[in-house]
Amino acid sequence: MNNIIKLLLCICTVSTATVHAQETYKGPKEKLHVYLLIGQSNMAGRAPYTKEESGAIERAYLLNKEDKWEPATNPLNRYSTIRKGLGMQKLNPGYSFSKTMLETQKDISIGLVVNAKGGSKIEQWEKGTHFYNEIVRRAKEAQEIGTIKGIVWHQGESNAQNFDGYLDKLKTLINDLRTDLGVKDLPFVAGQVNNVPEINKQIAMLPKTVDAAGFVSSEGLKAMDRWHFDAESMKLLGRRYAEEMLNLQKK
Repeated sequence: MNNIIKLLLCICTVSTATVHAQETYKGPKEKLHVYLLIGQSNMAGRAPYTKEESGAIERAYLLNKEDKWEPATNPLNRYSTIRKGLGMQKLNPGYSFSKTMLETQKDISIGLVVNAKGGSKIEQWEKGTHFYNEIVRRAKEAQEIGTIKGIVWHQGESNAQNFDGYLDKLKTLINDLRTDLGVKDLPFVAGQVNNVPEINKQIAMLPKTVDAAGFVSSEGLKAMDRWHFDAESMKLLGRRYAEEMLNLQKK
């Protein structure tokens, strides 16, 4: 009986230690790979997720409202300082993006800084705006404990009727972020939107016009409405982001 009690106590101790270890990141700075996830509603997350998908992602952390790291759980846009109501935040590409990155890199952890807002135009992300200032501020907080490895961008739906010069504005945004974060050639991946050829053509030109930049296609993805990808498509989009990010990092 005593041995059984000791065994149970041991199991409880290990379990508690595991949970405690996941509460915040305490490892080396270079082993916490930080990614900025920014854009509008698909990046904020509008797809439903299951109860199983609401649990913490192992070895993944989310920058919270105190700019501290906590276990990453859906909705990942919960701590955005520019978001709409919390009830609107659901599954975004960051979920499968982080899981895919962790599957291929066994010795690191992922830190997500998610600051997206539905309905935002690219002009609202220009240097000096509130949106821009907040992502830079939060990114610098993240740099205190982790190492920024890339930016994931999904936006363009709100520029569907105002698409002239979109690529030039995106190029400027990338250069400004890299300069202000002090990371030259920081990998940047942009995702195509649902059925807006004028925007998607410009996004597809990004790798040819900006060093260390890539794009992911929206081909084959399904939307729940005019703009928002369904759950399976959202997870596929996240995996595409991860694959392209890994390709850029290898280069």
